[in-house]
Amino acid sequence: MGFGITTREVRAGDRAGTAYVLEDAAGRARAEVWPTHGFNCLRWQVRLPDTNWGDLLYVAPDWETNPVPTRSGHPILFPFPNRLLHGRFAFGGETYQLPLTESSGTHAIHGFTPRNPWRVTGSDAADQHAALTGEFRLSTDLPEALAYWPADFALAVTYRLGPDRLRVEGRVTNVDRKPLPWGLGYHPYFRVPTAAGADVSWYTVRAAGTRVWEAAGGIPTGVRRPVFGETDFRPGQRLGWLTLDTLFGAVGAYRVDPDGLCEVAHLSAPPAAGGLSIWASAEFRELLLFTPPHRQAVAIEPYTCATDAANLSAAGVDSGWVVLPPGESVRTVVEYWWEPNYPPAGAAVPVPG
Repeated sequence: MGFGITTREVRAGDRAGTAYVLEDAAGRARAEVWPTHGFNCLRWQVRLPDTNWGDLLYVAPDWETNPVPTRSGHPILFPFPNRLLHGRFAFGGETYQLPLTESSGTHAIHGFTPRNPWRVTGSDAADQHAALTGEFRLSTDLPEALAYWPADFALAVTYRLGPDRLRVEGRVTNVDRKPLPWGLGYHPYFRVPTAAGADVSWYTVRAAGTRVWEAAGGIPTGVRRPVFGETDFRPGQRLGWLTLDTLFGAVGAYRVDPDGLCEVAHLSAPPAAGGLSIWASAEFRELLLFTPPHRQAVAIEPYTCATDAANLSAAGVDSGWVVLPPGESVRTVVEYWWEPNYPPAGAAVPVPG
């Protein structure tokens, strides 16, 4: 019994390789990781009361023929999440110009890691979990991009699957002799599996952000305002026909676990008796809510920094942009919990202040 890891050969678009399937021998949970496509945890499934598998992550129907790196599963965004204004920023007296990878061709978006293959560097299977670790090092895995960033880096991510949760452990290391500026984000496309056929208009989202970043064309202006009305997701809102691409800051917590992880968001939908909770370590100070046009999922994205954080920081705005000295590392954790019976019927949910 316990957990195990198997592999299968896969192809999506023009790229083929090995996918790793983490699964519970008891048939309660499984996850599928594609190192060839940004080390994306493309699928996470739990066993439902009717014995069917329920998908907690959305995968585009045309994934195998058109695997857009940041529109399915659990994309990893590094060394910056979301947009970088015109793909340009200054650091250490130098100006860096990145490729304009946003679909509009106006900005750079989501860093280097979601679009390129990673290397698998470790695995583990035990009674209560299965884990897979991958690494992306700029000088090894995308050396042609070294000129686009101030320092070389290594990002290691471990997916750790348990019976009712998926843990994502990150480690950022400055492997260079120069300071490393960075931001990390995850872009999971969540579904509520027991709401068969429901689009996101039926979903209820709670999010613990107490400030919202004003933005123009998806780029923050540097102003954060208190949440109010349609931007206040702290008590929970049904999405209805809201269209969201909204960044929240000053993120509070609904619950704190013994290891210090904070519950920063929760997703549910009728007739599901329960929902999905998003937990994060203190490094994840921002949270983005995004409703894709197909409205079959909602992205609830923990970020360590704001969109365009490099340029905001240069303008004197506290954006969460971090500079890591040579040789140092930072560890981060995000956990996603499937909780069929939370919150109990009639229970009050605390609202972060």
